[in-house]
Amino acid sequence: MGATVREDEVASEDELFEQSEVAADYMEGLLDILDLDGDIDELVVGDRPQVEIVGEQLGNLVGPKGQTLESLQELCRLAVYRKIGDHSRLMLDIGGYRAGRRKKLGDLAERTAKKVIDSEQAVKLDPMSAFERKCVHDVINATAGVQSESEGAEPRRRVVVRPE
Repeated sequence: MGATVREDEVASEDELFEQSEVAADYMEGLLDILDLDGDIDELVVGDRPQVEIVGEQLGNLVGPKGQTLESLQELCRLAVYRKIGDHSRLMLDIGGYRAGRRKKLGDLAERTAKKVIDSEQAVKLDPMSAFERKCVHDVINATAGVQSESEGAEPRRRVVVRPE
């Protein structure tokens, strides 16, 4: 078992890559069981291990609104913890779903920021996953004149965008 990384410590790139390899092995086993083909890439982007899977007929692994993808990501994180002993912030993407979702959410955040600036009224967005909320917060934080915060409890947690 690896040494547990405290929250105030940053894992090395090698440790992060090892996490992505463990998760990729887990997903490769799952694809074999399901008799699905997919190309699996292990990456480290910033301070996060990532696994990206592309291929045909993988839509069921994403599921409605990415719910199956979120569950598979948690299973990958558990596989990393079980093998290495470290909690992981691993990000799993299947069929480019997260990349496409990030773009759509960026567009939504920009439109919402403009609406809030123009109306000087707060706007509450629909409930979102943690990944989706982070995508919105990132765009809002980079936009002058607006600020954002999350409110509510899972699974109904949402972003509220307010004028500064």
